Amino acid sequence: MTTEDAAQAAPELRPEVLAYYERGEEDGRLDRGANRLEELRTRDLLLRLLPPAPARVLDVGGGSGRYAGWLAGLGYRVELLDPVPLHVEQARRRPGVTARVGDARALDVPDASVDAVLLLGPLYHLTERPDRVRALAEARRVVRPGGPVVAATINRFAGLHDTLYKENYFDPARRPHVDAVTVDGHLRPSAEQPGFTTAYFHQPGEVPGEFEAAGLAATGQYGVEGAAWLMGGLDAWLADEGRRATVLHAMRLTETDPALLGVSGHLLTAGRRPEPLG
Repeated sequence: MTTEDAAQAAPELRPEVLAYYERGEEDGRLDRGANRLEELRTRDLLLRLLPPAPARVLDVGGGSGRYAGWLAGLGYRVELLDPVPLHVEQARRRPGVTARVGDARALDVPDASVDAVLLLGPLYHLTERPDRVRALAEARRVVRPGGPVVAATINRFAGLHDTLYKENYFDPARRPHVDAVTVDGHLRPSAEQPGFTTAYFHQPGEVPGEFEAAGLAATGQYGVEGAAWLMGGLDAWLADEGRRATVLHAMRLTETDPALLGVSGHLLTAGRRPEPLG
């Protein structure tokens, strides 16, 4: 797909997804509890997966710019695209971040023009596999040969684990909706299932296949929160500098164990655009 074709083909965001994010809550989501662990661990992994600054990073679906702003502060040249106008407005306030409205499935970015691509949110809300492969194929198109693409997915049993931990699973009205997600991965919001919006929750083993279908060579998978996000005392641990470092160390020990990948709430999958032969 050419840049011109991409700009013309951009599909619209689902209305309920747009309405969810236009509430403006995403900007502060990573400040608390397990979400704080998600941010700390994602940063930890990105420092190991991205090329060194001042590489050019395209942050696709980058929300309000939490990661984009952090990377810009480290010397990266960061361009953020997001389908939610409020997120773009928030991201533009962060020093060093260029932001505009865009769609992961149709990037208005030239071929092979960036050093790395992040997809830390789009694959959640692309509920059909062809759309997810299309987004990954666009990432492959715009990254330089050999450049990394890093994508986040929500794990299949994250909703079950989260509602059980918070004791919402004991509500008979909510339980069937939580159980349904474990069967087919599709989260369908309803009055009985408040909280997150329309989304797809992956099995870890699905993601490399989607990378490969998009022409990317998958290079690794990493559990983000490990089992720590389901443990009591997490807030206090992360507030203490020494214990926070210990938690992060423990999560590194288990981050690639295949038997534990699905315990995390989120998974990062890394891949690369293959180098041309010869």
